Amino acid sequence: MTQFSEAFTGVTFIKKPSRNAVSDNAAVEQTVAEILSAVHEKGDAAVREYSRKFDQSDIAIFEVSKDERHAALAALDPQSCADTQFAIDNVRAFAEAQFATMLPLEVETLPGVHMGHRVIPIERVGCYVPGGRYPLLSAPVMTIVPAKVAGVKEVIACLPPNAHSAMIAGCHLSGADRIFRIGGAQAIAAMAFGTSTVPRVDKIVGPGNAFVNEAKRQVFGPIGIDQLAGPSEIYVLADETGNAEMIATDLLAQAEHDVRTRVGLITTDALLAKAVEAGVTRQLTDLSTAETAGAAWCDYGEIALCEDEAAMIAYSDYIAAEHLQVHTADAHGLANKLRNYGSLFIGELASVVYSDKCSGTNHTLPTMAAGRYTGGLWVGTYVKIATHQWLTPQGVRQVAPPAARQAATEGMEGHRRAAQMRLDRLSS
Repeated sequence: MTQFSEAFTGVTFIKKPSRNAVSDNAAVEQTVAEILSAVHEKGDAAVREYSRKFDQSDIAIFEVSKDERHAALAALDPQSCADTQFAIDNVRAFAEAQFATMLPLEVETLPGVHMGHRVIPIERVGCYVPGGRYPLLSAPVMTIVPAKVAGVKEVIACLPPNAHSAMIAGCHLSGADRIFRIGGAQAIAAMAFGTSTVPRVDKIVGPGNAFVNEAKRQVFGPIGIDQLAGPSEIYVLADETGNAEMIATDLLAQAEHDVRTRVGLITTDALLAKAVEAGVTRQLTDLSTAETAGAAWCDYGEIALCEDEAAMIAYSDYIAAEHLQVHTADAHGLANKLRNYGSLFIGELASVVYSDKCSGTNHTLPTMAAGRYTGGLWVGTYVKIATHQWLTPQGVRQVAPPAARQAATEGMEGHRRAAQMRLDRLSS
């Protein structure tokens, strides 16, 4: 994928990214391949070796015990505990509401031809919980809680051994059945292949760094994954009613995640574009995370000026931003015209920060234009929709003749016999 500053009808750029968001991944691919191979072959011994190498950790026992879980919970200050529970309650409530829309199906499509599907929870899921630049207390909530709502039998959580103890408390409160102090690509390998300590899972979810992402890509196939997540993104759509200071604040709030965060404004108003650019520069002078946020803005920040609303919508759908805020006079009206995004924040009162932390929608979302074809992590990520059918004699008499004829036309004699046999038995 190329950088999104190429020529686009009706769009001029007040500020362009100075770097390409996609870099050469060859070195990461090779390193990850070696890690996966070693863990597949040596199991816990390789995990322990890579934990020492990458995390400077020499933990004898990877799994967090019940006593350690309770100690982490006891160490969590009361307000943080209450806030984490608030986030859990909101994420659970929204996941339950979503799950209620996923119903089993039974339908008679033709007389005697019955079809349907079941909603079946995945048996065992692995949730990667990143340690990250900060202790992201909401990270375990977003991956573990929907899994439990979906009815996953066993949820395994892996987090870096040097992660803040509050992260262990978050995994515990969110409902993780087992928690392991294993980070990076070696954690993905352990969950994908299984070791004497870590059980093999059926699907791996959760964001991580480039090595975690690449490991998920390489194990995909026998093991399911949620998605391949790149650096975080936020774009804001705004017209002349947009508040420049608020928009600048929101852009920098997301930019402090990582130096590779993609942040952008797409607007129809030139004065607002200039005001937001000035506002970002001004706020960086006293932002405590300016070293990270400023680098992200310098390298990946973008301001696109559009000639009209149609151009703004077209360019936004082309970007397909992970987080998309709408700050326009008719925010709901514009929102209804948008197609491609990870999660949408309608009106200036709806902030990405609320979703990042505690409001209830999931913050594990598609990046790098994946919003063109998929949504984010949700309760449906943890279930399979598995179809079935059953036929009465009346149904066989309807579908067997065309099935047998089609098989004969294709030269598939075995198929023809299987279709015809049931019809012949009914005739006799």
